[in-house]
Amino acid sequence: MNEKERIREILRRVRQVELQSRRKVDESMVGAYHSLFKGAGIDFSEVREYQPGDDIRAIDWNVTARMDRPFLKTYTEERERTLVLAVDLSASGDFGTVAQSKRELAAEVASVLALSASRNQDKVGLLLFTDQIELYLSPKKGKQHLLRVIREILFFEPSHRETDLPFALQTLNRLLKRKAIAFVFSDFLDGTSSEEFEAILKLTGQRHDLICVEMTDPRELELPKVGIIALEDAERGEVVEIDTKNGQFRENYRQHNLERLKANAERFKRLGIDHLRLSTDRPYIRELRRFFQFRNWRR
Repeated sequence: MNEKERIREILRRVRQVELQSRRKVDESMVGAYHSLFKGAGIDFSEVREYQPGDDIRAIDWNVTARMDRPFLKTYTEERERTLVLAVDLSASGDFGTVAQSKRELAAEVASVLALSASRNQDKVGLLLFTDQIELYLSPKKGKQHLLRVIREILFFEPSHRETDLPFALQTLNRLLKRKAIAFVFSDFLDGTSSEEFEAILKLTGQRHDLICVEMTDPRELELPKVGIIALEDAERGEVVEIDTKNGQFRENYRQHNLERLKANAERFKRLGIDHLRLSTDRPYIRELRRFFQFRNWRR
């Protein structure tokens, strides 16, 4: 494929993801994003005369004393928010045994969220990371910016293969001066058991509306019976041979990964961090809707 064909294919894929995401936003996500995330604060609107049923806690006693009848202050929510999508581009994200890789799944979900934010006139930013910061797009509005966000998630070629989640979160906190909605997309395979990660995760959750989206694939839980195969650690390049017909090995593999997923979920819950798990073999819109409904119910 020459350079022109490659560029044409990139544009086609970006447009395809945008159209798919736009349709799913139209069908399933209308109003969900708007109602789920609060604005950054409230702005003073006006002082008006008290009416029966108004909250007496909003009475402005200075104006009331001057006018000799009750007045109260009214406020409007500052609706403009900032959504930042932090996407792990380490090599393990390229793994996928169904219709798409974990990275492609992350791109589609991130696109749905970005479109939802755009329709609410919110700014959208992007942070792509491995064990370093690969790319940062500061939060902006506009369709061209939105298309670039989608393109970079899909096609950006990282220079590193490993993951450093604490460093990514530290950078996020340094770059975002005001409270933002931050979605972190990762498979959380490395570095999630360290005290450093838990400390920075808790701090980020206090500063921002943080949601961790865990990307998984069914083959990470169950190996097929295909005999002896070579498995490569995508991030470190280490290769080991295993016998997938060995029932005890398959069960140990399954239990190890189940325990890892359970430990991740318990850690997020203990630290008060919202957590959403998605798999490459299941429709993500249903999971997003369920997540939004749960957060609204909890609020």
